[in-house]
Amino acid sequence: MEKSARLLSRGLAFGALVLFSATSTVAAHEHHMDNIPEGSAISDDPIDSILWTHILVQAVAWGILFPTGMVLGIIRSRWHVPVQTTGSALALVGYFLGHKHKGRQFAPNAHAQFVPTLMFTLLAQVVMGIYLKLHLERGIHAKIRKVVVKAHGWVGKLMPVVSWVQFVLGGIASMGFCRADHTGQCLAHFIMGSAFIAYGILLTILLLVGQLWLRRSGRSQEFFDSLVIAAWGCVNTFTEHRWGSAWVGNDLQHTTMGIIWWCAGLVGIWLSRTRDGRPKRNLIPGIVILLTGWGMSAHAQHLPISTMVHTIFGYTLMAAGLARIIEISFVLKDRNTLSVDGTDPNSFQYLTPFLLFASGFLFMGATEEQMQILADAHVTHVSYVFILYSLAFLLFLFVNMLIHLYAVHAWGQDTKSDAEAPRANGAPNSHARIDRGVRDAEEFELEGLISDDEDAVPIENKEREPVTSRS
Repeated sequence: MEKSARLLSRGLAFGALVLFSATSTVAAHEHHMDNIPEGSAISDDPIDSILWTHILVQAVAWGILFPTGMVLGIIRSRWHVPVQTTGSALALVGYFLGHKHKGRQFAPNAHAQFVPTLMFTLLAQVVMGIYLKLHLERGIHAKIRKVVVKAHGWVGKLMPVVSWVQFVLGGIASMGFCRADHTGQCLAHFIMGSAFIAYGILLTILLLVGQLWLRRSGRSQEFFDSLVIAAWGCVNTFTEHRWGSAWVGNDLQHTTMGIIWWCAGLVGIWLSRTRDGRPKRNLIPGIVILLTGWGMSAHAQHLPISTMVHTIFGYTLMAAGLARIIEISFVLKDRNTLSVDGTDPNSFQYLTPFLLFASGFLFMGATEEQMQILADAHVTHVSYVFILYSLAFLLFLFVNMLIHLYAVHAWGQDTKSDAEAPRANGAPNSHARIDRGVRDAEEFELEGLISDDEDAVPIENKEREPVTSRS
């Protein structure tokens, strides 16, 4: 009880500190804008060392530690609390640094306006985590705890998403982009580019740890892909052009792209089942991706470097669609996986997700203002594309590392015992392994973070311990 009281007092102290900093610092900090030229969103001053430190600290906290801590929470690791605590402390330090910088000045922007929401989300997560750590389970706390467990899990999974949004808004604010006439195309590039990256992340998760969930859902992967494609196509059809006004620029191309998306999406949904209702693979999502890439590769641009970057983006997207078609038709031959339990994907299957990562970064980095800066600096499209591909490789690596951290815990025993598994006709007998995998997946659903209800167990011990033995 004494330990719980101490923990509660520390948590309340941290929460009070966050609230105090979020109010007093904002009230005391003046956003100087006297050096900002008229018609511009930033001053000509360089970014100083304090602001660079702010960027680095927040990138480590929100971009690395919090996502890692989320996965550690799912696998009930004893490192979940230390990692999240360190991330929270760094986030608080970065918050103060962001209000103490000199150098470049900024006009009011979405990045600054989103900070209170982000810090409130962090505070809520910290408070819920402390409450769960107190193990209050009697009386009304039994009902409250169930709600808090679910909320803590959903907010934890929301954190990487809101962090990504804030990172993008921060990059936009630092350069003064997306103002006036540039707002529409800027939003289109960043939203669509982020969507391609999100699609790549989901495909990677499904490839490495999601096959059993797909099997239990009774749907093929193309059903969900086609459903999203159809929905997104409907949105594009009615938002890419202001209906009733004259057709300008690339309105017609964008609108027709939306039309083909929802038309093809409906076909993909229909083809995702056999006559007797069983899930069925199909090529429609791959064809849509390929056609979208072809359309974007021929997208008319004002600057030569913009034309080249859009062309490479289109080719990359075409390659992703073609890789998906080859994977389903020739690698998997209409099967869901090569191995029975789906834990051993073919190396070719990594290609489509990675190319979607690269496509997302290429499209996000191809706005009008970015292209103008590169043209003025005489940067070639080759160098720029290499940089964007490097970012795609790094993010793809980090996503795979997080999935591996989860998979080692959820599937570790099965993969280690492959060599000793019963063999039939010289091949491993994986039927027993699939049963254990199903039970593991049922316990370790990616539906919500699991609270620290039980005593923490080190990761290395959990690899040796059967997952189904912990209820």
